Amino acid sequence: DAIITEITDLVDKELLDKAPRLKVVANRAVGMDNIDIDEATKHGVLVSNTPGVLHESCADFTFGLMLSVARNITYGDRQIHAGEWKMFDQIPYLGTDVHGTTLGIVGMGLIGTAVARRARAFDMKVLYFSRTRRPEVEDQLGVEWKPDLDSVLSESDFVSLHVPLTAETEHIIGARELDLMQPHAFLINTTRGPTIDAGALYQALKAGTIKGAALDVTDPEPIPIDDPLLTLPNLVISPHIASASSSTVKKMGMLTAQNVIGALSGTQMPSCLNPEASKGA
Repeated sequence: DAIITEITDLVDKELLDKAPRLKVVANRAVGMDNIDIDEATKHGVLVSNTPGVLHESCADFTFGLMLSVARNITYGDRQIHAGEWKMFDQIPYLGTDVHGTTLGIVGMGLIGTAVARRARAFDMKVLYFSRTRRPEVEDQLGVEWKPDLDSVLSESDFVSLHVPLTAETEHIIGARELDLMQPHAFLINTTRGPTIDAGALYQALKAGTIKGAALDVTDPEPIPIDDPLLTLPNLVISPHIASASSSTVKKMGMLTAQNVIGALSGTQMPSCLNPEASKGA
């Protein structure tokens, strides 16, 4: 009657055709690129996600990645574990300050807004490009809207992606977009791996088109151990854990369960994405 899914679980027509009793698919995530919502609606299956509970954790993690790659924290850790720290010498570890720089945010949803809020503490100028302009965020946080992605890329010291994966955002960052970025700039991605052309990113990092990148997501996942990206010293990668704090995971689980209970009991679901699919309608 119910399926609880992770982002790696594909729910498409083939699965739905084989599940005639299914009433609800509760995705324990915000992004919905793993579920065909239109097809679920045709099958009378309700679909839910977990919005509003993970944006603060993801924003924390975004800044963690930013600091790690810019200040060579991960690189220094690798050197120590490899036995390469022989003497006090800061020169090999010289990094880039984060405070007082320009941050470009691509996608000003809940996570993007939470990142912008943190940027104020770092005295950063914040530019953003988003499908929907957010005047209230501009007024509250002093961020500056740009009418096109190119402007954000070319004017920012750090670019952070916070868009859902759709046909329009797949490879939103490719070779052309990377060429627009400044040579001292860093790219941060905590959204979905396919938003970046991995081959183009490898070439840009290797050639010095941009200074570095930090990814919590890759394409594919898990990233193969022989992927050329893993040979680059100016890349930090984590295993898709931006929302993985104890309190956030608990909140996501509770919201997922509440959605299932609501669907099966015929009561309100906290975050139903297709209420028109209700078989009781």
